[in-house]
Amino acid sequence: MIKGSNVALSALSENVGSVIVSLGWGSPTGEGDADVSVLLLDLNGKVRSDTDFYFYNNPVAADGSVQLLGKMPTADGNEDRISFDLTAVPAHVDRIVVAASRYNGARFGELEDVRLSLADGAGEDLLRFAIDDVDSMSAIIFGELYRRGDEWKFRAVGQGYATGLAGLATDFGVDIEDDAEAVEAQDDEASVDHEGVTASVAVDELSPQRAPEHVPSPRQPEGSESRKPTTARPRTAKKKITLPKVAKKTLAENESWREARLFPVSALKSDRDREMRATSVLLSVMAQVPEFGRRLTAAFGAPAGRMETFTEVTLPHGDTPRRPDGVIRVERAGKLWTALVETKTNGNALKADQVQAYMDIAARRGYEAVITLSNDVALEGSPLVDVKIDGRRKHKVALWHLSWAEVTHQAQMLIRHEGVGNAAHAWLLQELLYYLQHDNSGCHGFQNMGPAWVPVRNGIDDETLCQGDSRALEVVESWERLIRQVCLGLGGELGQKVLPVQRIRRGTDPGARRSRFADQLCLDGKLQAELRIEGTPGILAVSADLRTGKLRTSIEIPAPEQGYPLSWAKRLIRNLEEAPATLHIETLVDGEQGGPRGTLERLRPEPADMLPKDSGTRITGFRLSLVKSMGSSRGNAESGFIRSVDDAVHRFYSTVVVHLDRATPRRASSKRGAATG
Repeated sequence: MIKGSNVALSALSENVGSVIVSLGWGSPTGEGDADVSVLLLDLNGKVRSDTDFYFYNNPVAADGSVQLLGKMPTADGNEDRISFDLTAVPAHVDRIVVAASRYNGARFGELEDVRLSLADGAGEDLLRFAIDDVDSMSAIIFGELYRRGDEWKFRAVGQGYATGLAGLATDFGVDIEDDAEAVEAQDDEASVDHEGVTASVAVDELSPQRAPEHVPSPRQPEGSESRKPTTARPRTAKKKITLPKVAKKTLAENESWREARLFPVSALKSDRDREMRATSVLLSVMAQVPEFGRRLTAAFGAPAGRMETFTEVTLPHGDTPRRPDGVIRVERAGKLWTALVETKTNGNALKADQVQAYMDIAARRGYEAVITLSNDVALEGSPLVDVKIDGRRKHKVALWHLSWAEVTHQAQMLIRHEGVGNAAHAWLLQELLYYLQHDNSGCHGFQNMGPAWVPVRNGIDDETLCQGDSRALEVVESWERLIRQVCLGLGGELGQKVLPVQRIRRGTDPGARRSRFADQLCLDGKLQAELRIEGTPGILAVSADLRTGKLRTSIEIPAPEQGYPLSWAKRLIRNLEEAPATLHIETLVDGEQGGPRGTLERLRPEPADMLPKDSGTRITGFRLSLVKSMGSSRGNAESGFIRSVDDAVHRFYSTVVVHLDRATPRRASSKRGAATG
């Protein structure tokens, strides 16, 4: 589409009751980022109340009409997705504005390939809109969905704002909280700590009818659509989140007493038992905890409505009836959305013929989707199962994949950080988490580097591995799956976005990128990755050297813009007081020659040793590194490679990164020229 053009969604697809809008961008370094936001407007072009403004502090509409699904890494940046259930949008809403904003003074001109795409409920892309001329803009309205009679249309807008998220929202009638420091002080005073669950909740976000104190309360909508709230104002400052610190005191007499669990795991004997139990446990919790069920299905095009789930359903298929592991049905306004579920646990692979049969059954019966669920992690451009789609069929079925690691991540985000509606829902999610993380459940996420791992490692040791070897490519794909899973695990624990960074040119084919990395692995024997953790001052780098058997985790932090180098060094050493003594610190300087380096143990008494001898040398930053031995086996055992990488990343974050000065917080200012998202 071009700027200013519009199109009726019904002219593009028959499946537009729900749609997914994706906003994307890239940068040469892979570090550019922005935040999406949505505004629901009435006939006057204004929000009906501040609760019609959806952004990172208010990501989900109570009626399910809007849900911010979060970021997905792309070849050169990020893609942020938003789910719209157009059948659930209130009748008084005439227009839906989709926007994005940058922060800390950044502009969209620093990014590349700024674009919007829209997909229907089956996941098929319907339109694309590329946005140009955004050099000085810190916020952009990408497009808008609007009503014309009984149907919805889309207009490509591309309008920029130099005043950031706060300026954009204020123009549409949102009353932004502009005193970020005051809000942060309120957050500190309103922190709730009960039975080891600590969550900071802004005073102005507590609804008149609060949930019990031991359940972190999500944002509640106002009771009247037309009445504007007087106390709860949206704020663009991020909520502060802390992790549980105190373990719940037990009443057991000794360690042999085991707490009764809702979902027992001790009787699981076979893979079939694990698959049946895991499917039933997950689907039952999805149906009983709407926030959780909606979160897992919204990205697959499911509407917001009454959800029912079923297991071991028999469906006709030629001479041999098929029994998918589960069925999800969602009813909204008399219409049904149906997905078949095929589950694998304990590292078992999905079977192409099974998935193909379910795709055929779904197409014949008019179902919308087939969802596969296993320990494996899907990669961009590399499907786990190849299926054939009959192009002659009018009805299209979408094939989606979930990893058990992603299910665990979403449960953690709700129960530990964002909150659910009541105590019963909180308890159900806690029981689900206990089950998923138990050794007997078989729901442990990616846990095997594959059969190519040992030959590749041996080939690197004896220098016989050649470029172009397909086994090296298999190892690179397994490494990428592992890193994505590490991001899910760490993000679930922290309640923050943790995403892999990919520093490649825009438009590079994912397969070609992995082939190039495989060739590099053959040359230098290293697997490398970078993680961007929200709120940290730099990128966390991970390097696995298969020649030496060492894992290196590191972060580069920039030098402060003001002050004296000796003060920088003393402050850094002071911040790292509780870090491991073996932490390696290197001073980064201009020029080809490196700066001073040493261990934290040696530098603690003499921080001045971190400074270059030549006082005229400019310090650009500091690199902090930890090195440990990596596991050798391909599996997820205690001594395995997968466990060692996961442990190394978590240890580096918890002992080093967490003590560093945080990244500059995002805040909105009453001076609109300085406001950012």
